[in-house]
Amino acid sequence: MGCKHYQRKVKLEANCCKRIFPCRFCHDDVSDHNIVRHETKNMLCMECMTLQPAAKTCTKCGIESAKYFCDKCKLWDDDPKKSIYHCDDCGICRQGRGLDEDYFHCNKCNICMMMAMKDNHRCIERNLESDCPICGEYMFTSTTTVIFMPCGHCIHKLCYSAYIQTSYQCPTCLKSLGNMSEYFARLDRELVRQPMPSEYEKYVSHIFCNDCEKKSSAKYHFFYHKCTHCGGYNTTVLKTENTEEKAQEDDPKNAPLPPSSSAFPVSSSSTGDASNGSTDALGHSANSDNDQQMMHSHGSATAGNGAVSGQRNGSSSSAPPLPRTSTSLHDNRDNRDNS
Repeated sequence: MGCKHYQRKVKLEANCCKRIFPCRFCHDDVSDHNIVRHETKNMLCMECMTLQPAAKTCTKCGIESAKYFCDKCKLWDDDPKKSIYHCDDCGICRQGRGLDEDYFHCNKCNICMMMAMKDNHRCIERNLESDCPICGEYMFTSTTTVIFMPCGHCIHKLCYSAYIQTSYQCPTCLKSLGNMSEYFARLDRELVRQPMPSEYEKYVSHIFCNDCEKKSSAKYHFFYHKCTHCGGYNTTVLKTENTEEKAQEDDPKNAPLPPSSSAFPVSSSSTGDASNGSTDALGHSANSDNDQQMMHSHGSATAGNGAVSGQRNGSSSSAPPLPRTSTSLHDNRDNRDNS
């Protein structure tokens, strides 16, 4: 008797909608709201079909509803192969023989762990009160087995098995999930065998190592950048720049010249007869009377404008060219702050 989730001889009455369901999961699967298990008050005996207060034994037929019953969680389970205990700190029932037998409760992580992990795990505050980074299910109340990765973060065991087939990084903090020294050594040999094209020799990447959490620089590569501190390739590129253009930018000889009248020399012809409508080095008219004459005479205005235009172009070309601004390639990926 029971459902696909639990073996039991009773059904529960949901206190929220007053409907009868085999278990809380069956309720949530077909309802637009989730049941609050602690508010359950009544059960329906599947032997005599009597609705009565929740208990381990039916008050009418006297049959035991389940091998295990928790009055706090309103949980019945009649599976003889399953051991269950209630943790007051977690506030729910969990599988196992009990606290201080095969499990202990870590107050900082706020989760029950196997005894082998006592004083041998990385504490992360309220660690399990989060969604699985792969499937998105809330792990604190999940019935699927949850494991702790070497970095301390949690993940469903089934999700972990599938994930590590294509990645060696923690999906939360990007740290390596195991000893990657053999893989990194293989990358060393591969990069020696297939070096980058010569045109990329002048580029360097500034990187952040996800394993040792230190910053360093490495030769630019399409895919792999080696940490100079720990020798690993589990790195994130922060910025890539051109070293040659960076050097030119830092060289004081290439600094832009300040504006000065000496940068725009005046030719000797520009200081000649003012009646010819000559201009100064900046292209401004040097004779206001002549300008007025050109405005009254269409022919002389045309000639005067041509003279002004020509001298402007000449004075502009005499200015020295400014140095070209250096450019760099940027990768805006920020390292991840790990927990």
